[in-house]
Amino acid sequence: MTNSADTAVDDPHTRRILDLVARGEARSRSELAASLGVAASTVGLRVQSLLDAGVLREAGDGTSRGGRRPRVLQIAADGFVLSADLGGGHARIGRHSLSGALLDSESIAVDVTEGPQATLDRLAVVFDRLLSSGRIHAIGISLPGPVDISTGSVDQPSRMPGWPGFRVGEHLSARYGVPVAVDNDANLAALGEHRERFGHTGHSITVKAGTAIGSGIIVDGHVHRGATSAAGDITHTRIDGSGDIPCSCGNTGCLETVASGASLVRQMRERGNDAVRTTTDVLSLARDADPLATTLVRTAGTHLGQALSGVVNFFNPHAVFLTGSMSASEPFIAAVRSRVYEACHPLATQRLRIESAATGADAILHGAARLALEGMDIPVAAA
Repeated sequence: MTNSADTAVDDPHTRRILDLVARGEARSRSELAASLGVAASTVGLRVQSLLDAGVLREAGDGTSRGGRRPRVLQIAADGFVLSADLGGGHARIGRHSLSGALLDSESIAVDVTEGPQATLDRLAVVFDRLLSSGRIHAIGISLPGPVDISTGSVDQPSRMPGWPGFRVGEHLSARYGVPVAVDNDANLAALGEHRERFGHTGHSITVKAGTAIGSGIIVDGHVHRGATSAAGDITHTRIDGSGDIPCSCGNTGCLETVASGASLVRQMRERGNDAVRTTTDVLSLARDADPLATTLVRTAGTHLGQALSGVVNFFNPHAVFLTGSMSASEPFIAAVRSRVYEACHPLATQRLRIESAATGADAILHGAARLALEGMDIPVAAA
């Protein structure tokens, strides 16, 4: 006897089925059952639900291994998910297949200080245009501040007037009639990079080092947000020898005041280089072997490595991935590595990878799409 229950793709078996098919690691129901180590009947129910929802499709017969030829499964090609990486002055928007693969992307100018309604209306112009490409199954969006996952709104953001309490997910879901997943940029960068590297297993930390600094933690393939969604916030770690530079949090000597791109710009200008305006300017000077810029970039990497060393010792991840504009600087990455390996216990670093994110500037879009896919509502017949 069976009954019907509505579950999302975050049902563990359903999520793994999609991932295995998308990666080409399983192409039939029998291969899925073997990979997952569950009964064929369990796989059959989930696969049929995904077929009915238009997420999977059957693409002919496979090779027989003694018995009936299996039906080959593929990710459906007639639907997609949308993603948006919302920043203070720009937004990057992506269109993804139902495997999570990024098909195309574009950037537009926004100003979050205009408030949520005006900003989301700018995103909607692009979303509306993409509607002509096919059916939208879900939307994932990154916000540049702490996010309350339960409400889909930013919580105590800086420089975002009108946004606190505004339910971004509900607003977009009402407009487009699909589930909308919302999280902060650091968590989604971490999710996007981790899934590209490790799939649904393993532990990692991804640090977004650009004008500001943020980080996300992945445990067993899933975002670890903590009790109040503040997990991974190394930005306000107190750094020895950083001096008494005031931070936006109200304390002094935080990591962001000495290791962020904004801090490098400030330090260059304090030393008389008034031509420097952006993090890119500092990194360009470092690439051209400017002594001061190179020293500041390496020092910033050392400070970040100091903050990360305690986390690595405590958490023992498989990898630390670096994204954001600072991750393009090899002296910065080398300094991070050097400090972490020097300060951590050998057991914590013997298999540790510290490297630039393979997804680069698209890490957040990949993560937003993954989170959106896992929030899709699909009816699953439960035995």
